[in-house]
Amino acid sequence: MSKDIILSQKHIEIRIFNIREVQVMIDRDLAEMYQVETRVLNQAVKRNIERFPQQFRFQLSDDEKMELVTNCDRFDSLKHSSTNPYAFTEQGVAMLSAVLRSDIAVKVSIQIINAFIEMRKIIANHSGLLQRMEGVERKLLETDHKFEQIFDALENKDMIPSQGVFFDNQVFDAYELASKIIRSAKKQIVLIDNYINESTFTHLSKKKKGAKCIIFTKNPSNRIRLDLAKANEQYGDFEIKEFDKSHDRFLILDEETVYH
Repeated sequence: MSKDIILSQKHIEIRIFNIREVQVMIDRDLAEMYQVETRVLNQAVKRNIERFPQQFRFQLSDDEKMELVTNCDRFDSLKHSSTNPYAFTEQGVAMLSAVLRSDIAVKVSIQIINAFIEMRKIIANHSGLLQRMEGVERKLLETDHKFEQIFDALENKDMIPSQGVFFDNQVFDAYELASKIIRSAKKQIVLIDNYINESTFTHLSKKKKGAKCIIFTKNPSNRIRLDLAKANEQYGDFEIKEFDKSHDRFLILDEETVYH
């Protein structure tokens, strides 16, 4: 990485994780961006430890480390490491530029903090939808089984349901119904689902041309991001956002209609 390189927003965003209900970046990802060794970065922090309280920097637990390794191939070497990595919050990233004392650290820190800010805006913009989903969840308990079949169809494009789904007094094939729902979106589709795979993109590609599709999911793997790139290459307007606040599945059309 040269001194003049500008990191893309996507490059930074996929390295921001939600751990302990706060957005953080891992020390080795930061070290790569700052063009220093991870050991050098952490040594600089230790020499200035009074500047890094717990809310700025914390060490991952064994369980948190293993979840990171499981979901991100680039952290595979951590599996056998005796030392757990450190996570830095937005405030910790800002402080890093002061202790590393390099032009690169200052420039990269500004770009990273801007990425943190943009992700907060995205979450804030969808906070109203998330609140509405809580109310919908209470009202639609009786339909859970029906829409579970719809989302199963989203996961498996080869699935042919053996039974129909009763919906508005008519019987539909679950996969066909899900396709119809997706095609009905005019401008935007928001899918919140922690269990997506390549067939999810295949099914969502049935959306209308120009309709934007945003997928909120927990710790998307590199394989999923490759599927995202391929979907965008062919269909366009797909985006993935890391989100771990929901344990249920939701499909939201045009910020108005919610399926659960």
